[in-house]
Amino acid sequence: MTLMNSLLTFAQQSAAPAAQGAAPAPAPAPAAPTSAADLEAAKQRGAEAAAEAAGQQEVSMIELVQHLNGVEMGVMVILGLCAIYAVALLFEKIYVMRKASSQTKEFLGAFRKANSVEEAEAIVRKLPASGIKSMFDAGMAEVRRTQDLGLYTMRDARDHTMQRVAASMQTRQNEHLDDLGSSMTFLASIGANAPFIGLFGTVWGIMVAFVGIAKTQTTSLAVVAPGIAGALLATAAGLAAAIPAVLIYNFAAKQISKQGTKLDDFASEFIALVSRDMDRRAG
Repeated sequence: MTLMNSLLTFAQQSAAPAAQGAAPAPAPAPAAPTSAADLEAAKQRGAEAAAEAAGQQEVSMIELVQHLNGVEMGVMVILGLCAIYAVALLFEKIYVMRKASSQTKEFLGAFRKANSVEEAEAIVRKLPASGIKSMFDAGMAEVRRTQDLGLYTMRDARDHTMQRVAASMQTRQNEHLDDLGSSMTFLASIGANAPFIGLFGTVWGIMVAFVGIAKTQTTSLAVVAPGIAGALLATAAGLAAAIPAVLIYNFAAKQISKQGTKLDDFASEFIALVSRDMDRRAG
C-alpha cells in the first residue's frame, strides 16, 4: 500500500507541471477577432490620415478645372465663350457709340448753320455718311417729291407734307438705332441665363460628388471637398459671365437712348426748317 501511495503521489506531481505548461496554449484563440478589428481600425485611420494629408496640399484653379466631369466642363466652356463674347461686344459698343456720337455732333454743327432747305442740302452733301445723315436724306427726298408735285407752297398741303417728312425720317432713325443696338438681345440673354447655367453645373457636380461619397463610403471633408469646390466653380463662372454682360447692356442701352434723343431733336429742327422755308415761299 505504501508503495502504491508513493507511485500515485509521484504521478500527480509529474502531471501538475505538464498541465500548468499546457494551460496557456488555448489563450490566443479569443485574440483573433480583436486583432482583426484593430487591423480594420488601423486601415481606416490610415486612409483618413492620407486623405487629410492630401487635403492639406494647396489645390490650384487649374487642378480644379482638370478634375471637372464632362457636364461641368461643357458648362464652363459655354460660359467662357459667353464671357469672351460679352467683353468683345464691350469694345465694339464703345467704338460704335463714340463714332456715332462724333458724327452726330459734327453733323448738327454743320446743319445748324443753314438758313434754308437748299443751303442745308449743300452743306450736308459734303459730310461723310452716317445715321443722322441718312435721316436728312430721307426727309429731304420727301421735300423734293412735294416740290415736284407743286404742293410745297400750298398751305392746305402743309400738314400732310410735315407728316410725310417726319415719317420718312423716323423710319431711317429706327434703322440706325437698330444697327446701334445689334447683339443687345444676346447680352440680355447672357445676363439673365448665365447664372442659371452655372447653377446647373454646380448641382450636377454636387450630385456626382455625393455619388462618389457613397462609393468610397467615407465622409471625410478632405475627400469630398475638391469635387464640391469644382462644382461651385461653375456658379462662379456663371456670375463672371453674367455681370459683365449686364454692365455692357446697361452701358449700350444708355448710349442708344442718348443717341435717340439727339436724333429726335434733329428731326424736330429739320421739320422746323422746312416749315419756315414753306412759309417764306408761300408769302
